[in-house]
Amino acid sequence: MRVDKEDCQDFSRALTLEWLEANGRGGFASGTVVGASTRRYHALLLTARTPPTNRVVLVNQVEEWLDIGEESYPLSTNLYPGAVHPEGYRRCIGFTTEPWPTWDFDCDGTRVRRELLSVSGRDIVILRWTLSGGPAAALLRVRPKLTGRDYHATHHENSRLSSGAMSGPGVVSWQPYQDVLRVTAFHSGNYRHAPDWYRRIEFPIDRERGLDYQEDWWSPGEFSLSLTPNESAVMALTTEPLEFLDAGRVIEEERGRRIERREAAASNDSLAGPLRHAADAYLVQRGAGRTIIAGYPWFADWGRDTFISLPGLCLATGRSDEAWTTIASFASYVSEGMVPNRFPDSGEAPEYNTIDASLWFIDAVGRYAEAVQHEVGIREVAWPAVKQILDGYRRGTRYGIRMEGDGLVTGGVPGVQLTWMDVKIEDWVVTPRHGKPVEIQALWVRALKIGEALARRFGEDAYAEQCRRDRSRAVRSFKKRFWYEEGGYLYDVIDGPDGDDASLRPNQVYAIALTDDLVSRTRGQQVLRLVQSTLLTPVGLRTLSPNDPRYRPRYEGGVIERDSAYHQGSVWPFLLGPFVTAWVKSFGRNAKTRADARRFLCGLEDHLREACLGHISELFDAEAPHRPRGCFAQAWSIAEPLRVLLEDLGAETAPRPVKTVTTRQTVRGTSTSKRPRAPSNMGRTKESSAKRRTRDPFS
Repeated sequence: MRVDKEDCQDFSRALTLEWLEANGRGGFASGTVVGASTRRYHALLLTARTPPTNRVVLVNQVEEWLDIGEESYPLSTNLYPGAVHPEGYRRCIGFTTEPWPTWDFDCDGTRVRRELLSVSGRDIVILRWTLSGGPAAALLRVRPKLTGRDYHATHHENSRLSSGAMSGPGVVSWQPYQDVLRVTAFHSGNYRHAPDWYRRIEFPIDRERGLDYQEDWWSPGEFSLSLTPNESAVMALTTEPLEFLDAGRVIEEERGRRIERREAAASNDSLAGPLRHAADAYLVQRGAGRTIIAGYPWFADWGRDTFISLPGLCLATGRSDEAWTTIASFASYVSEGMVPNRFPDSGEAPEYNTIDASLWFIDAVGRYAEAVQHEVGIREVAWPAVKQILDGYRRGTRYGIRMEGDGLVTGGVPGVQLTWMDVKIEDWVVTPRHGKPVEIQALWVRALKIGEALARRFGEDAYAEQCRRDRSRAVRSFKKRFWYEEGGYLYDVIDGPDGDDASLRPNQVYAIALTDDLVSRTRGQQVLRLVQSTLLTPVGLRTLSPNDPRYRPRYEGGVIERDSAYHQGSVWPFLLGPFVTAWVKSFGRNAKTRADARRFLCGLEDHLREACLGHISELFDAEAPHRPRGCFAQAWSIAEPLRVLLEDLGAETAPRPVKTVTTRQTVRGTSTSKRPRAPSNMGRTKESSAKRRTRDPFS
């Protein structure tokens, strides 16, 4: 993803272009092409103390000036009330995300390249500057800006901060607060300790979202780094307790890893390659195994998001090891037939407030079992968890979730949101969907089919027959009850507190995508044509028909304004996944149908070059120009389009070997003969409390 000189020096444009460097541990660096931070989550060194959660911002930015003779040129940019200072973007002549964020500056004929990379699997960020052309030497002055705060918070000048430093040749460290990790800088220059405060840095995106939008940064001192043509100066920032760091070697190792990743992501499709390349950012460490970050910058791993994303990020791309360790990590937490939806940051009990995460878990297990020969692991770890979920839904579990006499699954109690349309504002559940939601029935029917197949695979014929009978009953009831004749589509929810809900929403496409026998081909085509004409946009599906009086065309404003629009019209790109799958199934797996379906994804290809470069946003406004909103990089926004490109549309990528596991597989040293336990401090956002469980931490 390259940005040319014109866009780099267009302040308004470059301010909207963001970049992301994830380290595979839940930590990440991010910022804008212009250099200024526009949200509290932009930082250079942001680490997860208990990967992938408990995140803290340690180093927000470094301010850089290049001194050549008597002239001093800024390379940095910051926003203050009514002012932009310094204005380094005016010297920027190019930016690229490959192999990592790289800026080129022209200082009156002297060119300097600035590179920034997060090291995979480590809490290390490296900055490198290289001079080309111009005089024989120049001096680079660098001032780091620190906070040491929770990544959801803001930081302000205070008397508690410790302004000392520990320094030696080529190394200096600071610990502004006792309860945060020490930051160490390895450098190739000289350090002068000169503490100072930089006050009232502004975050315009936070201001748009109705949040506290100013912050104070503490700067401990200044580095002086000598630059000569074609030679580099390097600084590494880390929380790791190292006495020495060979930054050059680390850079080359990271370069080799990224070249290998890029080659593995090569594709004959112009969208599949970039999506597969982006997928790496969401697969992160979770205890002894792996998990999937729901989105950057404010999500951790959630049950629903994880298992919707897993087929596209892992199975379709041949990353079976990551798929298995993710399944195994969650399997140990099944409770009363439910997979956790959220694991809090600070060691609190997991939250099980979802009706669909458990069913998405079974879907992922079924897909894994089809893709990988891993008999022992599936039988001893995944299958018991699948049975607990099926039996729990049959008996009944939390929040009134249960299979009723008609074979369909119902759920819901006042004040609780259970489906993916999960916004809650104080005591108001915006889209409660209590009763029998359409996609839950599709998931339940699919889960029973997977249960029957696994039971027969493991010689449990009686259990298989029970799943078959329950599934047949559910299919009959669905066909009888869900068709809304007047509208020519499926009810969104039936048997709710107020009866049947005929809201025209996209959830019905799952009834076509997930199983073959809930909707006839003729009716399926009718549904999809209606969804195409009413809900489809270039970047995803609207969550509500524009003809509905509750429809909200824009996702903007403060907390209440945004949340009330979250699922009342806003466009979600991940829904293109089930829509394309359903389209291909309904209209035939021929070249013309696939070509038509591929065009539904073209808007996402364009979007890769806006917002967070190389990634896809969480959601968009319902109306043109469909401005990107929410998280700037969302896992299922990548995963579902990638899945359909590889599975349904025939895109090809560099082949990966598919593993066959015939003995007990080890998950980072933990035998799968025992269900491995993930740490108890799994989490998404600190601010999502029992009273407020919305997807935006400030909602």
